[in-house]
Amino acid sequence: MTSSHSLVTSESRSEFVTIRGLQYHVRHWGKEGAPLIVMLHGWMDVSASFQFVVDHLQHDWHVIAPDLRGFGLTETPGTDTYWFPDYLGDLDALLDHYAPQGPINLLGHSMGANVVGLYAGTRPERVRRLVNLEGFGMPTTSPEQAPGRYRQWLDELRQKPALRTYGSQAEVAARLQKTNPRLSHERAAFLSSFWAKENAQGRWEILGDPAHKQTSPLLFHVEEVMACWQQITAPVLWMQADDTNVWHWMGAKDQAQKEIDRRLAHIPHLQKEMIADAGHMLHHDQPMLLAQLIEDFLLK
Repeated sequence: MTSSHSLVTSESRSEFVTIRGLQYHVRHWGKEGAPLIVMLHGWMDVSASFQFVVDHLQHDWHVIAPDLRGFGLTETPGTDTYWFPDYLGDLDALLDHYAPQGPINLLGHSMGANVVGLYAGTRPERVRRLVNLEGFGMPTTSPEQAPGRYRQWLDELRQKPALRTYGSQAEVAARLQKTNPRLSHERAAFLSSFWAKENAQGRWEILGDPAHKQTSPLLFHVEEVMACWQQITAPVLWMQADDTNVWHWMGAKDQAQKEIDRRLAHIPHLQKEMIADAGHMLHHDQPMLLAQLIEDFLLK
């Protein structure tokens, strides 16, 4: 199976493998045997999201990008709550399947970047170099928030979650452009074909399990994350968009940047890059620049 579109210069191929009891959809670009890069997408996204960056890579690479559990064409676990450590377990099994020996290059965006960051500190011997695209973590929490969080989770379990459907693929593309106004019509049309599918009623459904919308009952403990980051032995390339919307959930811009810098100070070998004219989906907004920075970093 291949992806074909006038926008695409590097075609991908699909594979289905069993990972921890789930049928995982894994997208491949490039030749097997070439240096490996494993890429993990963000929340409510899919593996095809990396197409534009892959198109601009100048060297021979074998890029592997899974649809994470409950996203894209990967099977859903049939749960009413997703547990973040499962993404680390899936990544560990995926690497055992494709690269059982030695360290590999890891890249993640947003939620996927949070996964690879934790993994790199948990199994540092398995990571050669790490690229983090806007993997900030989540807002800091306090123990006093726990009762309310558990109550919210219990209340949400009483109602089956649902995702909005769309009348056409063009409406899906418009939805993507609403989230990211920098996204061109051509790129939005390409992504919409992987982000959603038409159902029997002629409506377009997002390829994401609605259970992802459920609130996690577990608080985010930033100290645990920083403790993992401190154990990373691989060089890390951190890329942040100058127009990221992270400020909306981490406070005012200056305050949020101060907190981000505090967290990043726990990564031992860090290279930071600020990407101009880009938002949170910086791999869609500036794929050529990202590809250049990624290759320069990985080929050192």
